[in-house]
Amino acid sequence: MRPQLARKPENSYHHGDLRGALIKAALREAERGGAEAISIKALAKQLGVSQPAPYRHFADREALLAAVTAEAFRQLSAIMRKAMAETSKQSKLSRLAQVTLDFGLRRNGIYRLMFASRIVSCAAKGSELHEATRETFSLVIEALEAPAVGYLRERQALKIWAALHGVVMLAEQGLFTGEAAQTTREELVEDFVNETKTALALAIKDARRRKKAGA
Repeated sequence: MRPQLARKPENSYHHGDLRGALIKAALREAERGGAEAISIKALAKQLGVSQPAPYRHFADREALLAAVTAEAFRQLSAIMRKAMAETSKQSKLSRLAQVTLDFGLRRNGIYRLMFASRIVSCAAKGSELHEATRETFSLVIEALEAPAVGYLRERQALKIWAALHGVVMLAEQGLFTGEAAQTTREELVEDFVNETKTALALAIKDARRRKKAGA
């Protein structure tokens, strides 16, 4: 009888892009448990490579987490961009806000990796992660569909982003059921969208009036 060959681990590594395979596998782990679920040793075992192999691509766990978080932001940006490009009666901001809410609720482990850890705050300016977060925020600004007047547009973009984050985190903690305010999370987000658009339009109008008066 021929001896049975040992089975390779599930999701074992088969090709030349170990860096990409590590990021992909780490994203799966983050999906289940956020940053805390990511272990280089466990990933190496899962992919069927030696324990030192991942360190050819990442100096340490923090470097891997930064790369994984950058990829997560790129995925969110792609989802935002797709939603904004769709033909719809809803505004771009409304579409962006709703898909961001869905992303945060449906992929909460990855969302916590992105927004509830110190990974982004430790990213160096100009790094892969820093640029990925800038791309995401630039889409929030673009979705406002408003001209640049000082930093009014950027401030409103930060406000809507902060509001979206608040809804996701409250829902994730079980603190938002909608019962107290008789509303759903989606309806509350739409309120934020409408308030943001109104506030931005008024602020731009006022800024232009003051500029004209001072001319």
